[in-house]
Amino acid sequence: MIQYLDSAKRQFLMYKQLGEKAMAQVDDKDLNWHANENSNSIVTIVKHMWGNMLSRWTDFLTTDGEKPWRQRDAEFEQEEISREYLLKLWNEGWQCLFDALNSITDDNLEKIIYIRNEGHTILEAINRQIAHYSYHVGQIVYISKIRSKEEWKSLSIPRNRSDEYNAAKFSQEKRKRNFTDDLIM
Repeated sequence: MIQYLDSAKRQFLMYKQLGEKAMAQVDDKDLNWHANENSNSIVTIVKHMWGNMLSRWTDFLTTDGEKPWRQRDAEFEQEEISREYLLKLWNEGWQCLFDALNSITDDNLEKIIYIRNEGHTILEAINRQIAHYSYHVGQIVYISKIRSKEEWKSLSIPRNRSDEYNAAKFSQEKRKRNFTDDLIM
């Protein structure tokens, strides 16, 4: 099961870094841009992820993942905040998540924890949050791509470069990917 935890940490780290690389490509004003009144800005998405991460992962072994102090509706209020404050929230949320993941052992991975009074094994809760955070990071990437326009630097394989990318990959010996690969993405 520890292998699963390492894999989950790699996935979370990959999405954290993907979001950071996307946000780095937009101007400060574009962090607050939203397409219409029914859409969210990058700032709003980060505030929501931050609130969710703190709520879900603070004392997650002993308290419900929807904390009474969380103000979820306020996370979706449009407000302009600085890039520095945005990144402070971003890093605080991710640190809470990684601290919680680092506290999990083989002995408690199947323990039942609660989110809105609904029981999940820790394994199920981790899977739930990987899906949730990847969804929102995808939104951040999409907004960043729209707002950066032609200046966008691809975060994966650039268009019309698949053959070149694959040739480089297949010219290498086969190997198992390890945790440090994600640190250099």
